[in-house]
Amino acid sequence: AYIHIPFCNNICSYCDFCKMFYKKSWADNYLVSLKNEVEDRYHNEEIKTLYIGGGTPSCLNNEQLFKLFSIIEKINLNKNYEFTFECNIEDINEELLQLLKNNKVNRLSIGVQSFNKKLLKILGRTYDFEVKNKIKLCKEYFNNINVDFIYGINSEELDDLRLDLEKFIKLDINHISIYSLILENNTILKINNYVEIDDDKCRKMYDYICTYLKKHGYNHYEISNFEKNNSSSLHNLTYWNNNEYYGFGLGASGYVHGYRYTNTRSLTKYLKGKYVLDNDLVSLKTDMENFMILGLRKIKGVSNKEFKKRYNKNINDVFDTKNLSFDGNNYYINENYLYISNYILKDFVDI
Repeated sequence: AYIHIPFCNNICSYCDFCKMFYKKSWADNYLVSLKNEVEDRYHNEEIKTLYIGGGTPSCLNNEQLFKLFSIIEKINLNKNYEFTFECNIEDINEELLQLLKNNKVNRLSIGVQSFNKKLLKILGRTYDFEVKNKIKLCKEYFNNINVDFIYGINSEELDDLRLDLEKFIKLDINHISIYSLILENNTILKINNYVEIDDDKCRKMYDYICTYLKKHGYNHYEISNFEKNNSSSLHNLTYWNNNEYYGFGLGASGYVHGYRYTNTRSLTKYLKGKYVLDNDLVSLKTDMENFMILGLRKIKGVSNKEFKKRYNKNINDVFDTKNLSFDGNNYYINENYLYISNYILKDFVDI
């Protein structure tokens, strides 16, 4: 299950997620509607992974966090659950970490993005404290931590990238998610006519990051994700394996009982209980396409055995696999072509 908290104390220049500036009264009312949505739509299935994202969940005050966790108490968590909570680095303190730990959170995802003040300014992220000390504090409470890293920012050079990577490695955490800066509609960067980095340069940066992280003991298990000590994101693997999940909250998406749905992004409608914007039954054709498009993000690719179990067909009975590698069971994208994977994935739309 995914739960969306749309409030932020600061709006990042690149973000196109459903978000708005934090206002206490809005957040209070939102949590009432969130409680109602969960009670209305959740059918007490066992939940293996829970992810609270945003927005910025860590911008809620303690009273609001207690309300949020009281909603979550009604969710039937598997005994081996993974429960991730997103934090902004500036919100982290001992009180917050203790509160999260006391309420079953066992994984943090932290938006560090960069250590370079010039690049952070472009991203709309400014803080003047030692990130390493904040992460060190987190490690006193949690041993499963992800940090987000953004690269490919205009004016960024390979030397900037190398210095950033050195600092990320020194954090000594077990999961790193990397994202190239993409210009999205309705973002501050788009409005301000930001010019994207040259694609060849961005490709060199991606290759450099992959080589560097693998050299330092990280397993590259998905196009944008690296882990060590068996700490792959179980929640995200639910998406990539085309398995079902709940999405609760403003703008959240879900896949439940064969239907894919998207919630409204209108706070007014959400507070009135009009949660769902779209709700569509997934056809067999579309489900097979999703299995391929999502699964091929994983470095090991998609399992023909699993495909046959679900659909009673072999992958190459349905799709043209000429641009994929094959190891006897798994079809996958050769690592040399991961950066241009979107071009390959187009082969799996419109059978």
